[in-house]
Amino acid sequence: MKFDINGIIVAVVTPFTKGGEYVDFDKVAPLAAYIVKKGAAGLFPCGTTGEGHLCSTDERKTVLEETLQGAGKKAKVVAQTGAMDTATTIELTKHAQEVGAYAAAVVAPCFYGYDDAALEQYYATVAKAVPDFPVLLYNIPSCAKNALSPELIDKLAKGHKNIVGIKDSSGSMPLLTRLFGQAEDGFAVINGADEQGFQALVAGGKAVVSGSSNAYIDLYVEIYKNVQKGNLKKAWQAQLRLEKATRLFTYGGGLAGLKEIMRQRGFDPGYVRPPQRELTTPEKKKLAKGLQEQGLI
Repeated sequence: MKFDINGIIVAVVTPFTKGGEYVDFDKVAPLAAYIVKKGAAGLFPCGTTGEGHLCSTDERKTVLEETLQGAGKKAKVVAQTGAMDTATTIELTKHAQEVGAYAAAVVAPCFYGYDDAALEQYYATVAKAVPDFPVLLYNIPSCAKNALSPELIDKLAKGHKNIVGIKDSSGSMPLLTRLFGQAEDGFAVINGADEQGFQALVAGGKAVVSGSSNAYIDLYVEIYKNVQKGNLKKAWQAQLRLEKATRLFTYGGGLAGLKEIMRQRGFDPGYVRPPQRELTTPEKKKLAKGLQEQGLI
């Protein structure tokens, strides 16, 4: 069983109504279609960028269904199904398989600290619940608290035929390098930190998952295409532009900033859900100025 997506997988945002009370489901499918038209090879709903942990189980299911509708057959959808508890993770992963997602990505459970034995049990239980469905590990210790060690990743990959890869958002180049070095044939190592997308692709990665690509997919596609052509200088120049552009939404509310950039670049993705906060008027003006200075609007 293999994971076969080549290109940019966008960790798609989730649109909410003003104040964040409801998911704005009317915008989910059009957003998916818009991003795919811009060049996405895959979509990754309800992850960190998608505010998945701020959504109910039913909301996450419907977001996935609408995303699949918007993507059609033009892009593959990898559902982020990880949750705080094993039972909910299994429920969401089974649902992803039932409704036609290409694969599931399962983030490590957060808040409590777990050792490798507990994390192995968690992932093994999920993988066994969907034996014919591809599962990606998802490592993001800055948010989930629990880091997936190289030893655990290797053990899970060898022990379960449907654990087909990992999305590593640790931002650690030494870890990413080790994962590429230890990965056996067919195990996909996918970078999830935008700052090192170029490096991951040059190292042999076939795909990346990117949150900033909701707003900047044109830049990331430029990186990807030039790496594939061997135009590494042009790819690196695009990577530098992307890194500079991502700084624009790091001040203030990060996800609100990303959504505001999307709005200013052509698509209104709705609002964030509290306790995420919206940008202030001065922040929006500063953002617009930054986009103009970089030639992005």
